Amino acid sequence: MILQSIESTSLAIAFNAAFRHAGAERSTTQSVWVEARSADGSVGYGEGCPREYVTAESVSTAHAFIARHRQVWLDCVHDVETLDAWRRSHRAQSDANPAGWCAVELALLDLLGKHAGQSVEAVLRLPELDGSFLYTAVIGDLAPERFEAQLTAYLAAGFRDLKIKLAGDPVRDAAKVRALRRAGLDPARVRADANNLWPDAAAAIRDLASLEFPFSAVEEPIRPGDYEGLQRIASALGTRIVLDESLARGEQLDALTKLPGPWVVNLRVSKMGGLLRSLEVVSAARERGLHIVVGAHVGETSLLTRAALTVASGARDLLAGQEGAFGTHLLARDMVDPPIMFGRGGRLDAAAVPSGGGGFSLDLCVERDRALA
Repeated sequence: MILQSIESTSLAIAFNAAFRHAGAERSTTQSVWVEARSADGSVGYGEGCPREYVTAESVSTAHAFIARHRQVWLDCVHDVETLDAWRRSHRAQSDANPAGWCAVELALLDLLGKHAGQSVEAVLRLPELDGSFLYTAVIGDLAPERFEAQLTAYLAAGFRDLKIKLAGDPVRDAAKVRALRRAGLDPARVRADANNLWPDAAAAIRDLASLEFPFSAVEEPIRPGDYEGLQRIASALGTRIVLDESLARGEQLDALTKLPGPWVVNLRVSKMGGLLRSLEVVSAARERGLHIVVGAHVGETSLLTRAALTVASGARDLLAGQEGAFGTHLLARDMVDPPIMFGRGGRLDAAAVPSGGGGFSLDLCVERDRALA
């Protein structure tokens, strides 16, 4: 395959409702969109979600990264092997720019699949998507009345697995817990995400214990990378710890081998730096006996949802949960038509995912240009 161009732009899609957590509040997407074209006229699409508080990236640094390396990719990438060779030989660059590289890699994989007339799974020698995927309901940091209303709506829609965002405000968080109890939620089906709220393990243990609700797992309660503190929290509360900001690269798993504990990896394709790096982390987690949540950044379009399905399909034996697939449940419009999103009970059947067109087989929305800034 001969590459002709790689172009990046920004996505500006409004949310149907603002989403808030301890790290940020969003009402629009913060994403990079990449289109790669080959000499035969085929076009591949990619997406990345830079997050300053997760990987120290911004939309502008992602665009700068792509502009800096564009010509090299045009010259050297012709197939999966040369794509993977660049990734492996430039690990430091993709470590520093995971969302930017994710957008480029997905676009090139999509393009390679279309050029070959094969799905991305076939291009990567993986099994085709099959069966069903079950998504977790996610509730942001809302005022008590709105929290309870959204909880009621999720339960009425058949969801039974839930993740809530904590605020670090004892009164606000206690109100959320009371709503969970009134709804009869089994704590074993509820995860809490703290987005690095507390300064240390002692403060996190104190406040979490005061809620008197045994969450099945707590995600990122303290500053990223404090594995010993996280281990203390897990032991004191008898819970699992989900690693998100604390695990943005596969080699960080090595730090956990000296600290055995109930670790769960939140694997977001954009955060990890693309599909190939995400699949590497799945293999490394399997070797270490760790479970995985296939997560999502708030505001992902159906393109990243589709890429995450490739990961989830290859990690079914490790899955502790799956998040995302909100589509137009959250976005005023999606880049993909029809959007890939969960239905009743959080279920998404592989049979409903577009196929047969090569690559990710996704058709862009006719209003796509309105979303491209």
